[in-house]
Order: sequence, then C-alpha cells, then structure tokens
Amino acid sequence: MTTRLFFQALAKFFLGLVLVMVLIFVPAGTLHYWQAWLFIGILFVPMFVVGIILMFRNPDLLRSRLDAKEKETEQKSVVLISGLLFIAMFVTAGLNYRFGWWVLSDKFVIIAAIVFLLGYVLYGAVMRENVWLSRTIEVQDHQQVVDSGLYGLVRHPMYFATLLLFLTIPLILASPWSFLIMLLYIPIIVKRIRNEEKVLGQDLGGYKAYTERIRYRLIPFIW
Repeated sequence: MTTRLFFQALAKFFLGLVLVMVLIFVPAGTLHYWQAWLFIGILFVPMFVVGIILMFRNPDLLRSRLDAKEKETEQKSVVLISGLLFIAMFVTAGLNYRFGWWVLSDKFVIIAAIVFLLGYVLYGAVMRENVWLSRTIEVQDHQQVVDSGLYGLVRHPMYFATLLLFLTIPLILASPWSFLIMLLYIPIIVKRIRNEEKVLGQDLGGYKAYTERIRYRLIPFIW
C-alpha cells in the first residue's frame, strides 16, 4: 500500500458517493427518500470494505481498477453510453419518488436489495477466482485462461454479476421507470462481451479452446 494509492482510492470513493447523492436527491427534492439511503448503504459500505481489503492484500488489482482507461475505441462508446444510462436512471428514480408516478412497495424494494447483495457476493467470488480481472478490455502480462469456479459455468461470470447488480438498482430505488431505462444496458453488455471475446481470442493463448469447452457466455442454457 502507498499513500498515493490510499488518497486516490479515497477521493474516487467520496466523489462517487457525492455524485450519486446529487443525481438522486436533487431530482427527488428531499432527503427523506429511504429507498435511496438503503441503496447508498448497500452499495458504498461493501465497496469501502472491499477497497480496504484490496489495499492491503492486492494493491496492484486496486490500482489497476482505479487507473482503468479503455483502449478499445468501441468500448469507449460503451462506457459513455453506460454513464448516460446511469444518469438517466438515477434522475428518473428521484423524479419518480418526488411526483409519485409509480413507486414500488416496500416489500419489493427489500427483495431487490437482497438480490443486489447476492450479486455483490457473486462479484466478490469472481474477483477472488480471477486475479487478472480488469475494468478494461485488455490482455495483461502473464495472463492465463481461468476456467475454474464460476468460469466453469459461463465465460463471463463478472458480467452476469454486474447485470444482476445494475438491474436491481432501480428496483431498490422503487422506480419501475428507471428499470425500463436500465434494460437498455443488456444490448450494451452483449456488445462489450462480443468485443472482449474478439480481443481475448486474438491475444490470449488457450482462450479459443476455452470457448469451445464452455459454451455459454453469460447465462447457462440461454446465451
């Protein structure tokens, strides 16, 4: 761990926290939006804990995720569109709460929060299984094909966990309209997976053989 890494991680954490709060609470017109506080708690508290663990146990992985910048031109557009979707989703959730367009029941929100936490657990399992996990599409030095654990079921378990997380966020915020917006993320993640497999097939030894053994990319028996 270095001092620079510590302050870099801390700055990005609080910047993300403030940004999410502004995007949700300003459109909501109130801080009395308990579903938003629930979401912020189950998102940022585990994120903080995982960040601390990585800082001491695997600072290189934390550094690579903090400094991640897409090199693939196609993926830069994917990142941009994803960012715009999140802004639209958060703002719509705030407006939905403010004007009471279509607010989900408390029971539904709690169920969505539990599913979100399960997605976090899956994400953590993937991070533990794959030491070359990166936020960008690239082949790292000495990288090898991982085919154990969840990678023995689908080729991209990280994206499955990500999709689970992203699709439950608007439900935790009690906003079906925001959920409809986030459904647009499905074709985005499909595009990202196709591009990633193209890069890995070209640059990572053994990956093509792995795709022949593990048939499904994202969801078993579906795709």
